Amino acid sequence: MFSGLKNVTKLLMIEFKFGVVAVIGRPNVGKSTLINRILGQKVAIVSERPQTTRSTIRGILNRDDAQIVYLDTAGLHKPKDKLGDAMVKSARLAAVRSDQIYLMVDIKVMPDEEKAVINLLPSFHQPVFLILNKIDRIRKEELLPLIDTYKDLYPFPEIFPVSAIAGDNIDVLVDKTVEYLPPGDKQFPEDIISDQMERYFISEFIRENIYRFTHQEIPYSAAVEIEEVKEREEKPFYVKAKILIERDSQKGIIIGKGGKMIKKIGEAARREIEDFIGKKVFLDLWVKVEKDWRKDEKILKRLGYL
Repeated sequence: MFSGLKNVTKLLMIEFKFGVVAVIGRPNVGKSTLINRILGQKVAIVSERPQTTRSTIRGILNRDDAQIVYLDTAGLHKPKDKLGDAMVKSARLAAVRSDQIYLMVDIKVMPDEEKAVINLLPSFHQPVFLILNKIDRIRKEELLPLIDTYKDLYPFPEIFPVSAIAGDNIDVLVDKTVEYLPPGDKQFPEDIISDQMERYFISEFIRENIYRFTHQEIPYSAAVEIEEVKEREEKPFYVKAKILIERDSQKGIIIGKGGKMIKKIGEAARREIEDFIGKKVFLDLWVKVEKDWRKDEKILKRLGYL
């Protein structure tokens, strides 16, 4: 009886934590895959293409001892247009406003190539964990010398070799993250996994499937704008979305011969949207050429990138 009371008292004394963790790094190191793995649900689209993530995506992890808001940021790179500028600024702002930072690197990339990002770290006041991703691609005997090299580059308080795709060491990473977070109350209800609008996730699922099916034919120059979302009695949830591209030749690729490509994109995106919102969906997709939209501030603001 007394041991049971002691356990209850111990539980009541546990300090609840709340904090924001920004995941930063160069493009294509696995930031979105890591956050999806931590949350156990897809909130960030994943592609092998660099710079797939454009805006900061917020995912919420609820535990008995903590609530963590994870920020999936755009890859840090040298911008070539106004969209690139906006992406890098968004990533740096997310890091500044966080309580903790994960710097994520690809374990197969040499540490010297990460120096440009590591040189940014002294400007942040938060603890920075180094996350060495894709440990399934390296031999164990290569790991310790690599960790030692990174230790010489920056005084990381914690270093975690992980595999975001396989889930290796993820639980240990999250447990240690909670230790570093400040005490605080929950800021969001337990039943939500993100505070971002439904329209945002719908547009991201469509964009992911454009990348998936067009491969290198439609590069970084596609965007998705949601024009209408409507609940309809006894009918599927209605979504009207516009795919923006920069050239007429790209429009033909997106539509495909006899409309086959846009149908394939639409069917795959519709299934993901239905899984996400838990309802049948009618997805109305069309394509519009907006020349050089990545350099147009009005369009970038309309899309929410500025």
